[in-house]
Amino acid sequence: MRYLFEEYSLDTDRRELRRGSDIVPTTPQVFDLLDFLIRNRDRVVSKDDLVNAIWSGRIITDAALATRLNAARSAIGDTDRRLIRTSPRKGFRFVGSVEEAQGPAGTPDGPVLPKGGLTTGQPSAPRLSIIVLPFANLGGDPEQDYFVDGVTESLTTDLSRIKGSFVIGRHTAYTYKDKTVDIRRVGGELNVRYALEGSMQRGGNRLRVNARLTATETGNQLWAERFDKPIADLLDMQDEIVARLANALDSQLAEAEARRAERVLHPDAMDLFFQGRACLHKGLTNDYLTQARSFFERALTLDPDNVEALVGIATVEFNMGANFFADDRAAALAAAETALTKALSMAPQYVPAISFLGNVHIYTTRVAQGITECEQALALDRNLTNAHAAIGMGKIFLGRAEQTEAHIQEALRLSPRDIFAHRWMMFAGAAKLFRGDDAEAVVWLRRSVESNRNFPIAHFCLAAALALLGSQDEARTAAQAGLELDPAFSIHRYRVNALSDNRTYLAGRERIYQGMRLAGVPEA
Repeated sequence: MRYLFEEYSLDTDRRELRRGSDIVPTTPQVFDLLDFLIRNRDRVVSKDDLVNAIWSGRIITDAALATRLNAARSAIGDTDRRLIRTSPRKGFRFVGSVEEAQGPAGTPDGPVLPKGGLTTGQPSAPRLSIIVLPFANLGGDPEQDYFVDGVTESLTTDLSRIKGSFVIGRHTAYTYKDKTVDIRRVGGELNVRYALEGSMQRGGNRLRVNARLTATETGNQLWAERFDKPIADLLDMQDEIVARLANALDSQLAEAEARRAERVLHPDAMDLFFQGRACLHKGLTNDYLTQARSFFERALTLDPDNVEALVGIATVEFNMGANFFADDRAAALAAAETALTKALSMAPQYVPAISFLGNVHIYTTRVAQGITECEQALALDRNLTNAHAAIGMGKIFLGRAEQTEAHIQEALRLSPRDIFAHRWMMFAGAAKLFRGDDAEAVVWLRRSVESNRNFPIAHFCLAAALALLGSQDEARTAAQAGLELDPAFSIHRYRVNALSDNRTYLAGRERIYQGMRLAGVPEA
């Protein structure tokens, strides 16, 4: 059955929400919520109705239900609540005009293959092509199957948000459930480069999650992750597990594609994009940023309208300006904004561009506007952990550094081993410095440096914190490490690039100037 309303269609057989021809990513609960509301559009449905139908009567907090309703409204462009109405103390009702249609629209989910798999002459698997195989329920508890399958399905949806990805649909993937599979054969049958396998096992009050990414051509394992979580609210757990895995996979798939691109004799724009992104992942130093820019510029020479490469250029220019590498910081940030504006003119819903534009605005004295844009990006894709961190940094510029740590902790909760985690930890450490909590600042800044030693500003902030605590020898060592990465850094360069005129913020900077001076950072 397909339900048609406004420019949207909800296909209950293939579990797809589309806007025109484009798939709108939704989590399983959000899809089920829309399905239930539309099917029961002739009446007001209560909270109990929703909980019984979608969550099998499990206890769901009002906050958790509100989060899913907001996500459902966001998915169908209903921020003004013209389609899903709330009746105070009664419930909810879908009031939009709906037409019903039988049969599927478009192509089936997943490739249609001849029996026996690949045929002679089949093209090579597309980039970022992956199947998420159904996660195994090692505990054997049938009641946990719903939760395990929900994680598998949500992860499939979230990976499809990666621009340019090809993710095998859930119905095809579930034909492999509870079967022993040969990963190389699966890759050949479905013509995908990567396969993700996983398992979950409940023990007492903890849940263990295992996942591994395999290259289907060789059968080689590219990445593996294992983590344990205390069992709490199952909906929140599912969101966190999916976010952690999706963020890690986004980085790992990009790294794998970059390694493949290095072996290509005549790279195209996307090969060059992945190589540029791999440079960014190595560290935010002047050298790595310059290398990344070269790859992105070559990509744009081949394809001037390549949105990913435009955002790559913007990322380089933003970090050149934000991290004090550029002699003309304003010009670097303006170049970043120009590239992002062009990218969004071609792809208005490309959330990494929305998020990075928010970053640029935060760093160009439009902090409130930038925070709003980061919040909008998070409403479209909850996995954008850099948006959480940017909001935290923005709070420092607004003189509210005491609020920063909570945003950083949320980013780290969703992506604890993120390639940019060192940057977020620096934000938290800087917030502590601004507030005079120098000992706590040192803890965060050491974590930043240990996570990635190729981030100069973290060394300089650590030097300032150590000096203010009276640890002069350690402070000078930290300052020297920063200067080896960025020899042109000086207190003057840092001072003239104040990012806000907020009095609390400016007073905090005076402490940092003093600490850097004590640590031996050059004055000019």
